[in-house]
Amino acid sequence: MLAEKVEQLMEWSSRRSVIRMNGDKFRRFVKAPPRNYSIIVMFTALQPQRQCSVCRQANEEYQVLANSWRYSSAFSNKLFFTVVDYDEGADVFQQLNMNSAPTFMHFPLKGKPKRADTFDLQRIGFAAEQLAKWIADRTDVQIRVFRPPNYSGTIALALLVSLVGGLLYLRRNNLEFIYNKTGWAMAALCVVFAMTSGQMWNHIRGPPYAHKNPQNGQVLSQFFSRHSYLSGGYNDPAAFRSLNRHVGEIPNGEAANRLFYLALPPSVYEDVTRNISLECLSTK
Repeated sequence: MLAEKVEQLMEWSSRRSVIRMNGDKFRRFVKAPPRNYSIIVMFTALQPQRQCSVCRQANEEYQVLANSWRYSSAFSNKLFFTVVDYDEGADVFQQLNMNSAPTFMHFPLKGKPKRADTFDLQRIGFAAEQLAKWIADRTDVQIRVFRPPNYSGTIALALLVSLVGGLLYLRRNNLEFIYNKTGWAMAALCVVFAMTSGQMWNHIRGPPYAHKNPQNGQVLSQFFSRHSYLSGGYNDPAAFRSLNRHVGEIPNGEAANRLFYLALPPSVYEDVTRNISLECLSTK
């Protein structure tokens, strides 16, 4: 039975780096013994109707990490990357008493997951390099993260040079426009506006949440790592109690001031505000 499980996981891994799982697959390949392999599971909510932007950001980093492992020379059947989407495995979320997404968990080859087997996304962020370091701590599997090169800047520069070269070639018999003071003045103004724009300031200064992290090159990962997604009904008090518990688990969450932004249909304002008042207000 173990050999069949490993063979099936290897077959799925040969098709895609991250194996999608529903409730039945999760119980068979992740929870049920025997197992001589470790599994990393991302619990998420990627369907458009969930509007979980942080889930999409985390999924991109997770795909980078899984691809780095799949195409590395060290790839083996000792570690697999999987994903459980809420809309495909809601029973798994209920079984694990999980009410937020995304969440990364490591299921070791022996025994049950410990506290450290849940990735501290709120504190560390979800960059692929940070996930790789956490996996190395839990499994001793070293993954060198490889990111596909970004040629957009090179392509843009090549197009600009081609455009200028083409213009000069077409006007090769009449280059008086090069000495046009008005043209140069307009070009200088464009450069000045570009250099004084907020985008250029972000590029030079690299303020938090607006620029790439110099250590791992990620954009907005620290900001998005502070997001989480919970599912529940507008008129379901239990859902708001879950929200209150989740906020309380965040450092200083119980005592911190809470701001609720209601991007909701006006017809549900009464239910939502009543449940917030009864279940989700700060204790201090």
